[in-house]
Amino acid sequence: MDTERLRGARIAVTGASGFVGGRVVDALVARGARVDGYGRRPGYRPGGAHYTRWDIADGPLPDAPRVDALVHCAGMVTDWGHPALFHRCHVDGTRHVLASFAEPCAVVHVSTASVYDPSASKRLLNENAPQARRYLNAYSATKAIAERLVLARTQAVVLRPHALYGPGDRVLLPRLLDAYRGGRLLAAGDGTNRVSLTHVDNLVDAIVLALQASLDQRARGVYNIADAEDVVIDDALRAVLAATGREPRIVYLPRSLAYGLGALLELAHRGLALRRAPRLTRYRVVQVADEYTLDLTRARQELGYRPTRDLLAFIDGGGLRESPRAEP
Repeated sequence: MDTERLRGARIAVTGASGFVGGRVVDALVARGARVDGYGRRPGYRPGGAHYTRWDIADGPLPDAPRVDALVHCAGMVTDWGHPALFHRCHVDGTRHVLASFAEPCAVVHVSTASVYDPSASKRLLNENAPQARRYLNAYSATKAIAERLVLARTQAVVLRPHALYGPGDRVLLPRLLDAYRGGRLLAAGDGTNRVSLTHVDNLVDAIVLALQASLDQRARGVYNIADAEDVVIDDALRAVLAATGREPRIVYLPRSLAYGLGALLELAHRGLALRRAPRLTRYRVVQVADEYTLDLTRARQELGYRPTRDLLAFIDGGGLRESPRAEP
């Protein structure tokens, strides 16, 4: 990957102490960029980069430096919570980030494929597929608003990964393993559907490519990002269970039944004001039970994106040797 354009460039990274942002900082430093990282974690010390503690929801950054480019990775890494919290982080926070790092700096924003319509067909989605008029949760709704804010900028690239995983993942695979109870995994659908997954390092490669293309004014707009090949969900689930020493027994609930049960659990949790997410939600049913594949043509052609990692190689390489645990 030729990234000479990044050498000496000053680049701000939000969410720099997180799963994606920390890797982005390392990748940019390795390519000779001057990196200013921002995150909520106190005392974080990324190698080769300057780090400042900043909660983007609190307001614009005082005395923000002038930078050549911005990578906006900060966000809430959950699909459950009070809508006001999501709005404060994804909408207000994105406004504060953009106000802090004004034009003409290039912007690469990490969004999500969850902005696509959950009720429509999700087979080989391309970037022109319509977003939803109504979303299943505040996570998707506020990420869609954040995209529109970013795309109002002159030099803006939005990346839409789906089902992010990799070393240090504390969301996707831990959540899956948390659903394994009594020697079996309860899942929605029938396991025959295909889904696009995204290894975190494939996403980081895409971010680096998007930065380079944006700085050169060769790219603008939205790009799907995922592994090169989609997977059959049953194959993926069984591989993960086997790799973590669990008997690969899966009990599938029909999609309609699982979706209705998720809706009831959501109502119960809201009615009781429970902070912990339900074990099943409509959003999670859609993610597991539906065909959910992304067309990568635009990223390949305009960014030169060539994903090299995949789930089975990650597992075979010992990525799940120590079983991840779900966060409390």
